[in-house]
Amino acid sequence: MDNVISKSRFKPYTLRYFRQVEKTGKELIITDRGKPVLKIVPYSEDPLEALKALRNSVLKYEDPTAPVGSGDWESLK
Repeated sequence: MDNVISKSRFKPYTLRYFRQVEKTGKELIITDRGKPVLKIVPYSEDPLEALKALRNSVLKYEDPTAPVGSGDWESLK
């Protein structure tokens, strides 16, 4: 199973794809005219499970209240 599929291909085999997502634990992206519109992911009892993917992905800022990209604005030069 590829993780990206069109709506028209998904529709006749919906239960088959649901079972594959359940069995493999891999998400499935549904597209409409080539653009992603839906994501099917396995259900998790633990609501914090979804946050585990974000661990160690936040950057440390020395001055979090400072403007971001202030050097990029012409009016501030």
